[in-house]
Amino acid sequence: MKGVGAGGSLPTKRGWRGLVVAVLGLVILSMLVPLVFLLGLHNGFHSIGFVTEDRSPASGFGRYDPLDLNNTQNQSKAIRSAHLDDLMRRLGPALSKDVGNRIMEAGDESNGSGSAQSITFGKNGLPVPPEIVLKQPPDAKNRNFDGSEEVSEHVKEVTATESEKSCQLEFGSYCIWCEEHKEEMNDSIVKKMKDQLFVARAYYPSVAKLPAHDKLSHELKQNIQEFERVLSETTTDADLPPYIMKSLQKMEITITKAKAIVADCNNVDKKLRQILDLAEDEAHFHMKQSAFLYHLAVQTMPKSHHCLSMRLTVEYFRSPLPDKDFSVAEKYVNPALHHYVIFSNNVLASSVVINSTVMQANESGSQVFHVLTDIQNYFAMKLWFSRNSYKEATIRVLNIEDLNLDNHDTPSLLHLSLPEEFRISFRSAGKSPSTKMRTEYISVFGHSHFLLPDIFKNLKKVVVLDDDVVVRRDLSPLWNLDMEGKVNGAVQFCAVRLGQLKNYLGEKGFERNSCTWLSGLNIVDLVRWRELNITEIYRRLLQTHGSREESLRAGLLPASFLTFQNLVYPLDGSWVLSGLGHDYSIDSRAIRRAAVLHYNGNMKPWLELGIPNYKGFWKKFLKREDQFMSECNVNS
Repeated sequence: MKGVGAGGSLPTKRGWRGLVVAVLGLVILSMLVPLVFLLGLHNGFHSIGFVTEDRSPASGFGRYDPLDLNNTQNQSKAIRSAHLDDLMRRLGPALSKDVGNRIMEAGDESNGSGSAQSITFGKNGLPVPPEIVLKQPPDAKNRNFDGSEEVSEHVKEVTATESEKSCQLEFGSYCIWCEEHKEEMNDSIVKKMKDQLFVARAYYPSVAKLPAHDKLSHELKQNIQEFERVLSETTTDADLPPYIMKSLQKMEITITKAKAIVADCNNVDKKLRQILDLAEDEAHFHMKQSAFLYHLAVQTMPKSHHCLSMRLTVEYFRSPLPDKDFSVAEKYVNPALHHYVIFSNNVLASSVVINSTVMQANESGSQVFHVLTDIQNYFAMKLWFSRNSYKEATIRVLNIEDLNLDNHDTPSLLHLSLPEEFRISFRSAGKSPSTKMRTEYISVFGHSHFLLPDIFKNLKKVVVLDDDVVVRRDLSPLWNLDMEGKVNGAVQFCAVRLGQLKNYLGEKGFERNSCTWLSGLNIVDLVRWRELNITEIYRRLLQTHGSREESLRAGLLPASFLTFQNLVYPLDGSWVLSGLGHDYSIDSRAIRRAAVLHYNGNMKPWLELGIPNYKGFWKKFLKREDQFMSECNVNS
């Protein structure tokens, strides 16, 4: 019986041993899989400045075979592009949600007869891969200047070659930022080393095939390996070893000898072209990668701002707000007062808008500010504006998702939609496709703006302010304007005319020479809006230009312009100065004259990447005395 018992336990032990092995295997596998994935990404982002990846003396020259070099070139392009595009797709949905990136290419003609060629857009707030264009609905097509039609998925397919595109058309405002922050590197010797290395690599395969010149081949190989080792550890001249000048002379002599014995230059020419292609591909890849990181940075809320929003939200539920004063509630619907509307999901941005407006006002007691936000930021906004006073002004915070509005069957209108910004690039008609493009930035109403007459049923007129403006003059004269039956008082932007967007707006229903208009500061006649049923007109146009969720976003631009066709009252240009979020060269005298500064563009003043010369105008109106501002290090 004892023997039977021992024999019966053997399978059990084996079973346990197998289970232990299986568990260990799973543990090892769980460690290896992420490692392999990370190595894959590492290879995808690896610099290809050196043809050889393995720089050891034993195997560093196994990749100089022409076939290997071709394969390396083709595979590196595919792998790195695939990795970066995949990274953009995987990271995209988890990012911030403020600014969409749009690109439009149009003809630049003074009479407005140019036509829109294509538009690139992404979901609100996502960094858009520079070359990716979302498809329009099946019945919509992109039109070229010559009237031909094609459906394109990539911006580079719209123009003949990649070299014909301007930098801003492909990478947006990153090009402006990059140009302003370009640093001169002391790397002339490093560049000379790279040049010599490329030439030596081009000659080495030809020299290696000549048995009579084994000594020269070995010498060339050693010089290449030494340069690879030094360049792998160095980016500037200051980091170079002291003996490098002797190495340069030695390499120069070796290359001269190689040139003297190589009779057939075809192979050398081929190698140099391959190396040039690799260098250009590397430069474009890093440009694309840097542009993606830039767009990620400008669309991500700063850590200190996120801290402030979270602290305010938590504190809101800890400390209930006092009951609302009935006299204050009466002000919300009193049409005799001056009502300002701000759509925002940014506590500090909306606070600066209100504070700057109040500080410049001759009479703040008649000012009522309505801040419309979403559920995510509603409680932080409520607490912030209850803790901070703005002279005699009244502040009201509304959650747009909780509003009970009648007759609204368009779901997109019932969610917070901030003013939308578009980047439009022009090439002068009749000029070469390689001519540098002119790029303009415009901002228009978001979907939520077309709910104004339904949200404020008792009001007759409101001033709409974007949350990226700073007010520098009293705005009360706006309320005395005779708008002559117009609905929307706005500053016109004649650098872009409707005729230049005809392929996107359609062929009829607008005047080709009409200027576009900008959001930022707008005075809206709600009485006239209701009489003309502007919201219903906008709905119909939106359905015409976009039938799906993503195309609704693309349809915003034509729907906004066509809705207010002949209904825009032109404000004097001194009311608003736009471009402080993308233009580094705005004249200081123009800034002093402007009543409102508009930071339209990606480089908002609250971001680290904001334009330094303009940040002071915005920071001046921060409420620095608030306790949470210090605790979250917002003032630094």
